[in-house]
Amino acid sequence: MAVKLAVIYYSSTGANFKMASHAAETARQAGAEVRLVRVKETAPPEAIRQNPAWQAHHDATQDVPLASLDDIVWADAVIFSTPTRFGNVASQMQAFLDTAGGIWFRGETMNKVVSVMSSASNTHGGQEATVLSLYRTMYHWGTIVVPPGYTDEVVSQAGGNPYGTTATVDGEGNFSDSVLPAVAHQTKRVLQVASWIKAGQG
Repeated sequence: MAVKLAVIYYSSTGANFKMASHAAETARQAGAEVRLVRVKETAPPEAIRQNPAWQAHHDATQDVPLASLDDIVWADAVIFSTPTRFGNVASQMQAFLDTAGGIWFRGETMNKVVSVMSSASNTHGGQEATVLSLYRTMYHWGTIVVPPGYTDEVVSQAGGNPYGTTATVDGEGNFSDSVLPAVAHQTKRVLQVASWIKAGQG
């Protein structure tokens, strides 16, 4: 039975959209059922307009479905992707996570396999802290956190973050070509562990 994967992302200028899209395509090619969804934009329009790259990406991705809590309940595994904001997740992603009290209370977050990706505009811009801060929520949810670790050389080639793939991006959402192979590896690892758990539960 195919693993059901939800890839839930927030992106302002496009880096996390690219990472999330690559994760989704990797999973589809591996035979998973995939939902690629974006969390709702909460920034005011005037803030978005001040950054042409943000406005362009916002306009270009309106056809991507909005994330809902049903995506989490449906999934066997979830990959989150979010830019860092002062060493924490973007407020848009946090606002989405903060709505999950009901499914958490009903036990509908338990035993989901989860992994996280992130980005920042400089090499030491808080990516690791962002990934770890989202994992703290996942521990409360009772999920099974699956980091990439150093399980493949592509992790080191992409910067060596064992907690989750991270990208250093420019002002238009571009990043090194070494990032996407690490995204693919992390995705395949999530699917592998999720398939083991799914088989065990069956």
